[in-house]
Amino acid sequence: MVRIDPQDPTPPFEQIRAQIVAAATEGSMPAGTRIPTVRALATELGLAAGTVAKAYRKLEEDGVIETRGRAGSVIAAAADSGRQQIEVRAHELVLRARELGVSDTRVRDILEDALQRTRG
Repeated sequence: MVRIDPQDPTPPFEQIRAQIVAAATEGSMPAGTRIPTVRALATELGLAAGTVAKAYRKLEEDGVIETRGRAGSVIAAAADSGRQQIEVRAHELVLRARELGVSDTRVRDILEDALQRTRG
């Protein structure tokens, strides 16, 4: 379900978060799909449980997953797919910019310019 790329400068918790958002947005993990427990995913990926827990907390804050106590966590039915799509595209933009050697500062400037051009 989730893979960590050790060569990617993106922190592992963010890689987890982005991949789950993408899977929920694309429909490969529809609403109600159970996701692995924090411990199970941490073991599978060879990460600290805290790293996975951080990703899950952010996903829950963003409404992408629901945690149901002992019943585990599932993809939320009320996930904001528009926001998810934007987050996925932003993540893709950052990865592509880094591949091209564009600095984070320049990416921010480009985005700010685009936002200002579209303000009405």
